[in-house]
Amino acid sequence: MSKRIGILTGGGDVPGLNSVIKTVVYRSVEFGWSVTGLRRGWESLTNLDCSDPASLQHYVVPLNKENTAAIDRTGGTWLHTTRTNPRKMKQLSADGTVSTVDVTPRVLENVAKLELDYLIAIGGDDTLSYAAHLDRMGVKVVAVPKTMDNDVRNTEYCIGFSTAITRAMDAIERQRTTIASHERTGVFRIFGRDAGFSALYTAYVTSLRCCIPEYKVGLEKLLAVLAREKRDNPGNYAMVILSEGAKWEGYRVQEYGEPDAYGHRKKMSVAEALSEEIRKSGGGETIASDLTYDLRGGTPDSLDRMVASTFAGMAIDLLAEGRHGVMTAIQQGCYTAAEIPAPELGPRQVDVDTMYNKNRFRPLYTGKLGVPVFLTHL
Repeated sequence: MSKRIGILTGGGDVPGLNSVIKTVVYRSVEFGWSVTGLRRGWESLTNLDCSDPASLQHYVVPLNKENTAAIDRTGGTWLHTTRTNPRKMKQLSADGTVSTVDVTPRVLENVAKLELDYLIAIGGDDTLSYAAHLDRMGVKVVAVPKTMDNDVRNTEYCIGFSTAITRAMDAIERQRTTIASHERTGVFRIFGRDAGFSALYTAYVTSLRCCIPEYKVGLEKLLAVLAREKRDNPGNYAMVILSEGAKWEGYRVQEYGEPDAYGHRKKMSVAEALSEEIRKSGGGETIASDLTYDLRGGTPDSLDRMVASTFAGMAIDLLAEGRHGVMTAIQQGCYTAAEIPAPELGPRQVDVDTMYNKNRFRPLYTGKLGVPVFLTHL
């Protein structure tokens, strides 16, 4: 039977999203299904007025082979994205006070008016938490995990992770020449508010030290290790990678700005904070570099294209089988369908005991025989 599939991307953009969109369209055509693109994430279903042609044009776009043929060659998301949380939409009352309201009834109404049989939601923890809620409310949803932090539970891999590591590796190797030329200590800040996978795997492929949110380091020991590395290096320089949520004894993560729809505030640069500690300890000049948003841009690498296309094909296979309320995933190195993680569990985190050397501030490189590439506890 003909089906109408809705698809949206929510949260931060990552390379590989357009590969999911394109593959969903192409696979759907094989089944004779139509695909409706919902623009700007969950905002599309909360703000859409189906009786207004301008609103429909703003939020809804029919997808076909012609208008998606080349989108996988670029990064970002062709459908655009927001961090809208339909369960906590801001509402201004007559007396000027701001409150939050759950607009799920409006979302359900718009899904019905658009005659969507299924919905494919691509996103990280926040987007997927609402996808699970919507499935419980009767909308048949299949989720696809994406995030550069690689911290969605129930899967070992999320779209965008490999490209982010590749971008970070390239940026660090380019900056190595400047850091070495001036005999400084390079301090790199990378994404990872609650989980250290991005910092850990970037350190893995660049042979650098790293600090991650899961382990509070001793500042004096870290400074001593970096000073010794700089002294012993013939080039007289050292480098270290910090997750944005990294911390050490005596340091409290600094935040600024208004919380987003899911309660997250931006974090001050931990790289600048550590650079100041290095300077005060007599460690000489530093270069603090922020490797965050630059990692989102550009085309996806080969691994992200492959996983994105495979996840998309899996999503259509699941819908063809009548399954919903599940997420495409990789577990034990194999593609599978998994439960959409419950938001109260929080993000997946690095298993410090099996993946991180707490004495050397490095990834653990040993004991990998028989272990999947991205294995940690799910």
